[in-house]
Amino acid sequence: MRRVQFAFVLALTPLASAADPALECSDAGSQVEIGACVSEMRDRVEGALAVALDIARGSAGELDEVTGRKVALPALDAAQSAWAVYRDAHCDAVGVSFGGGSGTGIAITSCHIELGRARTRDLMAMAR
Repeated sequence: MRRVQFAFVLALTPLASAADPALECSDAGSQVEIGACVSEMRDRVEGALAVALDIARGSAGELDEVTGRKVALPALDAAQSAWAVYRDAHCDAVGVSFGGGSGTGIAITSCHIELGRARTRDLMAMAR
């Protein structure tokens, strides 16, 4: 079952060599269309991230069960919470660097995508 879930996450997560999300959406045309494109991309990344977190939580729970220690799952949950706070603060800082310009929303969403892709990879590495 874990192999099927892993394959599912890989299918949802673009290759590490993917371009900046806004550039990936450059075919969309207008800034409004690029914004819609990156929003859809963010939703897909968030879906993959949720699946990866479920897989990693399952692995952590199994480790806790095998070792008789209840530390892996709480540590993962604490790390995930801290990561979410970091992601939001970092991406807000990226947005502020646009000085309130019209590309601010696209920049923030692109930041969420990039960090979400990286976190998904990290979670899947923990689940092996």
